[in-house]
Amino acid sequence: MSKPRVLIVATGGTIASAEEGSGLTPQLTGDELAGYVPEIAQLADVDVVQVMNIDSTNMRPADWQAIGDAILASYEDYDGFVVLHGTDTMAYTAAALSYLIQDSPRPIVLTGSQQPMANPFTDARLNLFQSVLYAADSASRDVSVVFGGKVVAGTRARKQRTMSFNAFTSVNYPDLALIRNNRIVRAVETSVAQAESCAIATEPRVYHDLNERVFVLKLTPEVNPHVFELLCEDYDAIILETFGIGGIPDSLHDAIFGWVDSGRTLVVTTQVPEEGLDLGVYEVGRAYAEHPGILKGDDMTCEALVAKTMWALGQTLEPGELRELFYRPVNHDRLA
Repeated sequence: MSKPRVLIVATGGTIASAEEGSGLTPQLTGDELAGYVPEIAQLADVDVVQVMNIDSTNMRPADWQAIGDAILASYEDYDGFVVLHGTDTMAYTAAALSYLIQDSPRPIVLTGSQQPMANPFTDARLNLFQSVLYAADSASRDVSVVFGGKVVAGTRARKQRTMSFNAFTSVNYPDLALIRNNRIVRAVETSVAQAESCAIATEPRVYHDLNERVFVLKLTPEVNPHVFELLCEDYDAIILETFGIGGIPDSLHDAIFGWVDSGRTLVVTTQVPEEGLDLGVYEVGRAYAEHPGILKGDDMTCEALVAKTMWALGQTLEPGELRELFYRPVNHDRLA
């Protein structure tokens, strides 16, 4: 029986970095990184493509599209894909790929490391090995982050720690699986759902367009309402991080409705990491709960909201169609 085929898509990040006196910067190629973990050859026939070699701080929506295009160019030739990526913006890229390549029956796994591959105490080797293990498994599908022994849905991942090896967490959704002693231990309900999806979907739904004119505005006490006017020229949508469960100061009322009534998009979320939004609880939020131009982020991550809003606006500017796309569940980003 032949081994699965896995394509490693290298993009840079800490995993590929080395020190040259001015700080860590990506230097190792994807082939060199794979060479540090020869054990992956026992799991799959592995090929490597180098799409870019950058610090993920410099990752942009055009780079998300380039990564997606590299995967799609070889989609029929491989059973799974592993994207090597810097950790700082990995959650954004994982979410973006979830929307650009939807319902993928072939797994697309993102991973990286907190220490460079050449560091003697690195986490890079295990993360790469476990990512290939997961990508080569016939029960895996869709976009996910494999990091520190956990498998997280691509729309639910967030970097929670800056230095520890268990850097990523799944926000408001269970881990899809754990990897222990080279075994994938899947959540029971996730395994059933994936099996059912695999039986139905044979090809992903592919999208190519993104609208980058999306801005995240975090409320702080005494935010000046004129900020909405300042953003009008350069942005089509604002993701508004409110207080608590959905508190918005009265002073912003006219500015917010002016923004929405001008035809622009407002997505309301909360700056509290867990448990999500409910605009109907307090008077300071209820005024915004039913306006058709205001979209509610519920318990989605900010990273997923950025990517989903860019994706939805990239497909349509018609308000009704935009709402339908925004509220359509994709890769566990919201409850059906």
